[in-house]
Order: sequence, then structure tokens, then C-alpha cells
Amino acid sequence: MTVWHTARTMRWSTKAVIAVGLLALLLVAAVPLALLVGLFMMLFGHVVAGLALFGGSILVAVAGVAIAGLSGFQHVRKLVREQSQRIVQLRRGDYNFD
Repeated sequence: MTVWHTARTMRWSTKAVIAVGLLALLLVAAVPLALLVGLFMMLFGHVVAGLALFGGSILVAVAGVAIAGLSGFQHVRKLVREQSQRIVQLRRGDYNFD
């Protein structure tokens, strides 16, 4: 059986990457809500606070996506480094062309 068919449990680093990805997704989904709340605040006279709320939500969402992307990329690099010891690269002569 190959490695893909064996049952494996997730490590804590995998769970952390999934959690950071979900957090980034929630932060991006909250940006339209922050825009709506910021518009209501500006309508009621709190213009600076409304703009700050909207701008802050965008900054937090961008930071969350960046952190999720970097941690995911680092996790994939670590997995590839661990798997590279089990991978055998075939040369052109190793293939059977009948």
C-alpha cells in the first residue's frame, strides 16, 4: 500500500495551518460586514470611526491571509522535505516502453 492509503492522524502543525486558514477566511468574510457597519457609523456622524473600522478590517484581513499563506507554504515545504527521502526518481532508462 502507498502512503496515501494509510490512515494517518494530523499533527499539531497541520491543525494549526488549518486553523489559521479558517481564521483568514473568516476575516475576509467579515470585510463586507465591516463596510456596512462603517457606512452606518458615517451616516450617524462618526466619519473617522467608520473609515477606521473599514480600513482596520481590511488590514487585519490582509494580515490574516498573509500569515495563512506563509504558514501553509512553510508547512508544505516541510512535508516535501520529509517525503523526499522516500521518493525515488526514475531515469529515462528505467521506464519500460514495450
